[in-house]
Amino acid sequence: MTSPLDPDRTLVSPARLAWDQDGFPRSETYGDVYFSVADGLAESRAVFLQGCGLPQAWADRSQFVVAELGFGTGLNILALLQLWQAEGPATGHLHIFSIEAHPLTAEEAKRALSLWPELADLSAPIIAQWPGQARGFHRIDLPHLRAVIDVAVMEVEAALTSWTGFADAWFLDGFSPAVNPQMWRDEVLALVAARSAPGARLATFTVAGAVRRGLAAQGFNVDKRPGFGRKRERLEAVWPGLAQIESRKVAPTVAVIGAGIAGAALVRAFSHAGLAVHLFEAEQTGAGASGNPSALMTPRLDAGAGVAGMLHAQAYRHALRVYHHETPQAILAEGVMQLETAPADSRRFDIVAEQDLFEPQDFKRLDSAQSGERLGETALVGGLWMARALSIEPSSILKAWLGPITQGAVASLQREPEDQWSLRDGQDKVLDTVDQVFIAAGAGASALLSDLPFVPVRGQASWTDSGALHTAAAWGGYAVPTRSGVLYGATHDRGETQTDIRPEDNDRNRAVLESGLPILAGQLEGQAVQARASLRATVPDQLPVVGQIPGHPGLMVLGALGSRGFTLAPLLAEHLVAVSFGRPSPLPHAVIKALEPGRFAERQRRRS
Repeated sequence: MTSPLDPDRTLVSPARLAWDQDGFPRSETYGDVYFSVADGLAESRAVFLQGCGLPQAWADRSQFVVAELGFGTGLNILALLQLWQAEGPATGHLHIFSIEAHPLTAEEAKRALSLWPELADLSAPIIAQWPGQARGFHRIDLPHLRAVIDVAVMEVEAALTSWTGFADAWFLDGFSPAVNPQMWRDEVLALVAARSAPGARLATFTVAGAVRRGLAAQGFNVDKRPGFGRKRERLEAVWPGLAQIESRKVAPTVAVIGAGIAGAALVRAFSHAGLAVHLFEAEQTGAGASGNPSALMTPRLDAGAGVAGMLHAQAYRHALRVYHHETPQAILAEGVMQLETAPADSRRFDIVAEQDLFEPQDFKRLDSAQSGERLGETALVGGLWMARALSIEPSSILKAWLGPITQGAVASLQREPEDQWSLRDGQDKVLDTVDQVFIAAGAGASALLSDLPFVPVRGQASWTDSGALHTAAAWGGYAVPTRSGVLYGATHDRGETQTDIRPEDNDRNRAVLESGLPILAGQLEGQAVQARASLRATVPDQLPVVGQIPGHPGLMVLGALGSRGFTLAPLLAEHLVAVSFGRPSPLPHAVIKALEPGRFAERQRRRS
């Protein structure tokens, strides 16, 4: 089986639709309909909802997981959400995982779903967050419904191999086996079986013999049922075992240490999950690297398209969705120019611009003349225009996401009886006792997690409160608009831990600005300069550190985000909250493994 991270495995392509005179879509690729022209919504209810025993199957469940092969127009999911809204457990959570190799556009989905105006209130927030064409996982967050949808835009085997969840119900709704046999192969059905929870129910419209035999061979108990409309029969199947009937669990108590972007993203993710946390901060909101007057929200440009590339592309598109829909007031400008700074950059930018990990409209290669025109400079090098990258105001995001903060430094953590953690100050006074602790303290995490190889990096940024920036840009340095002027810099000194303001570092920032944007530097000549120094944390492999600390249940870390905190934090926080609640992660399995805190000790063991 081809690895889901294989950059040469490019099977995602947009849907090709034909519309009949009544407004019904049909796939030109497969020559098949997306739903019954008689009544697609009624068909979804009869075949998939009734076929999976809903709503009875989720009674008394604190969480329920539905997986679907064939997202299509999203009609099955809307039928599911409508039923969940009406008859779901009052405090339950619905997780939906759906797969689509040929995604529709949001406009196409909106046109198809307009056939059911009674679904408009449910479809509107989904269409507003509609997954694009980029290969990978796309998250649609619906906290008002206590639900989340993860859509895997990729080939079905890659998606099922990457997913970490176990489904309580399956909707098998690929196009007919006669026209799309790839979706119904034995290898796919084996992965469906492997990702099934005990007692999982499965439903599909097809009764093709190969599908019946394939499901039975994997261990499903398969039955034919009366079909919908002109279809005489459909299939239902049950995976062995008893469905886990859960008693109402007491929500865990949670403490988050750090009120920068990592801590704020955790507070947001827990809030969406219906849980308030205890937040501790040693200094003040945004005391670390999240406290500058503006910041760039850009992805790391990885030509290899491996784990790092997959993480940054997914985090980037997720952060774009989050900031546009939740904190539009924090967006200062859209579009960032990444300039070439080394001979290899030209080829690297060419590769990144063509990667299917990003949306087709994300990047555009520009030559030196085009770059200069975009920047209002006499540029001598080409660049990569990142059309949707953002300049953002950190304080607006922190204000929107952070709740009450307990002021005080957590000096140590101690494991207590009954599987709890106590947070203690420098005099060993207990500040709080909770079930789970999430360390999101940036460079300060090293004091609590001495076994992890965090390296502090001091950065001093400079800014003026006047001057107009034509376009945000990054090269060996960066220039970003603020509410009233321009932020530029920044120094990058590994191992430094002091945050005093140094005039010589302002001079260094000025020299870097002159090297990249000399016209802007001339415009800012003689203006009063302010500065701020802060610390970031990195690790040797330049990947974030995210997950449970080995051997310490309930102790989690979200750290080593480097200079990409505003890009990475929203997605990685949602992953940690999923882990906390035992829910499927929004991250692919390979990415989760690459970020685990235990990777450093494991590498050391292998070397030894």
